[in-house]
Amino acid sequence: MVLFQGKYLRIISREGWEYVERVHCNEAVVILAVNEKDQVILIEQYRPPLDAPVIEFPAGLLKDPDAPAHETREEAALRELLEETGYQAEDVELVAGGPPTPGLSSEIAVFYQATSVKKVSQGGGVGSEKITVHEVPLKKVDGWLQGMEAKGRLIDPKVYAGLYFLRK
Repeated sequence: MVLFQGKYLRIISREGWEYVERVHCNEAVVILAVNEKDQVILIEQYRPPLDAPVIEFPAGLLKDPDAPAHETREEAALRELLEETGYQAEDVELVAGGPPTPGLSSEIAVFYQATSVKKVSQGGGVGSEKITVHEVPLKKVDGWLQGMEAKGRLIDPKVYAGLYFLRK
């Protein structure tokens, strides 16, 4: 049963469980990218639900209302990487997928690793997005993340999961 529906989200009650689902889609792509200087590409953006800036991998929604109608997961990953970071990838390869918050949401996050990435534009997002791009040496990313946390940034746990795959 739908308890509430807004423009982007709805709250569902089923079998005594309340959870959130997106109105237009239920999958997100997360893009793991390392440039030619062996720097991992991360983004930072303010997240209103947390009232804080968050360090994340570039990511976006599959079947986003603003995206092409028949966009594939791979096309969404390539598009989001370019929009958010200004990096263009030759291709993306599926790494893993699953529910990031299974007790709260029906969303599935699918990780893709970008190949042969090169900077072609400024990035920063589209519309109202205000994204800061960080290029961090992969060998120094752990210390960098600790430093950002000490400065009050929150770190999306998907960053640690993605780093596992980048270091394989």
